[in-house]
Amino acid sequence: MKKNIYIALTVAMMGFTACSEDTFDHINKDTYHPAPEVVPAYLQLSEAIMNTGFSTVSGDLSFYLSSLNEQNIGVGNNQLMKAELRNSIEWANSSTFNNVWSGTYSNLLNIQQMIDKIENGTTGNEGQYDILGIAQILKVMDYGILTDMFGDIPYSEALKGQECLQPKLDSQKDIYADLLVTLDKAIGNLETAVNDKLKNVRDQDLVFGGDMNKWLASAYGLKARYLIHQTAVDKSVLASAEAAAQKAIELGFAGMTIKEFNGVTCDNPWSAFIWSRSYIASSAKVAKMMEATGDPRLSAYTAGGEATLVEPGDADASKVMDGSLGYPAWYDLGSQPIHLLSQAEVYFILAEAQLRQGKDATEAFQAAVTSALTDILTIMDEDASGAADFAASLGKPTLKLLFEQKYLAQCVDEQVETYNDIRRCEAMGEHHIAMTNPYNTQGGMSRVPKRLPYGNDSVLNNPTIAEAYGDGFYVYDQPVWWAGGTR
Repeated sequence: MKKNIYIALTVAMMGFTACSEDTFDHINKDTYHPAPEVVPAYLQLSEAIMNTGFSTVSGDLSFYLSSLNEQNIGVGNNQLMKAELRNSIEWANSSTFNNVWSGTYSNLLNIQQMIDKIENGTTGNEGQYDILGIAQILKVMDYGILTDMFGDIPYSEALKGQECLQPKLDSQKDIYADLLVTLDKAIGNLETAVNDKLKNVRDQDLVFGGDMNKWLASAYGLKARYLIHQTAVDKSVLASAEAAAQKAIELGFAGMTIKEFNGVTCDNPWSAFIWSRSYIASSAKVAKMMEATGDPRLSAYTAGGEATLVEPGDADASKVMDGSLGYPAWYDLGSQPIHLLSQAEVYFILAEAQLRQGKDATEAFQAAVTSALTDILTIMDEDASGAADFAASLGKPTLKLLFEQKYLAQCVDEQVETYNDIRRCEAMGEHHIAMTNPYNTQGGMSRVPKRLPYGNDSVLNNPTIAEAYGDGFYVYDQPVWWAGGTR
């Protein structure tokens, strides 16, 4: 009898073991969604575009940098208030920008899958050069923002999953070189798409609705951006930046934005942030700059009637945006477009490249200001007919005037590029925008970060990044490569 019992128990245990092994075989496998390799590349496009705009271009980075650039004021006894007071832990902590760090790499994985499917000729994706060109543009934009903010980042070994769980850091200089190569590939693919009249994107293009000519113009505009970034370390890029910006304009570049598509709108990330947290108020500094020139955007920027305007670093900024503080009215719209690359930026790049080469940049400068004003006044449903006259009233540009107007133009949602401008100009010994927050210097030390700290997910799990991060305070004294640093 005992023998029979032992046999029964042994069989039962073997059954449990087999069951357990079968269970373990399926752990971490998503059985509810199709595997990435069987999803057509075009169905991944809308997610790639939206994540780029909502999370990387216009998310935590722009919220924090709007305070650092003094384009807005962080208020309300919270993380933006800490940012406003230049709290060293807030700016150096690996958790501060972890969401955008990890989220952007996750989006890049999606983008790389699209590229691989088309380049490898995966069944159903062959010859889709229109989607390939767009994916390459998005790859450059996402990686470009990552390296501009964080410096040396995982690049050549990134996105390989189990094959490489702890990718090395690539130098920003090498990354920039490859990003420009990628843009040239995108331009070639988009030219093919235009010539062959390809329409593989279907209804997934949230930016241009499948117009490949506009994507081609955007590729040249983006090329101008990443060339002009390098002016502090390589003056020879000026001619190339001018040529790329001019080509974008010749192709009819009118701005690269995510906006209403097929009658569907979504909350702009700035609006969602303001509505949920009320952490942003108007900067008295920006208001004074606008007031000095009779800027038509002033009333929209300082909404709230007789509302108080806050100086950068004002100790009373613990108030919230509850009507007692002025705020930019364009954040209260909800469905305003997300600027990935504005027309104004490309004109400003063209004007800067011309000025630095000793050329007359008046036409490009006035076109930039006109575009910036027309854009925001139209968004606010206000009369923009006087935009060109206002631009003309500013006269012939100097570098200082150019960067002041670019600074004001980018107060809406292009703070990432303002941060880049400020740092590269400082690397050339230029200080076109005076920073006035008294907390920028504390105890005789600068508390304005020269870069942003790596994300916590990588600091905790990648020894190479953990070593580079250290205690995080490297952000205060180590500029990125194109601003004169070494990493």
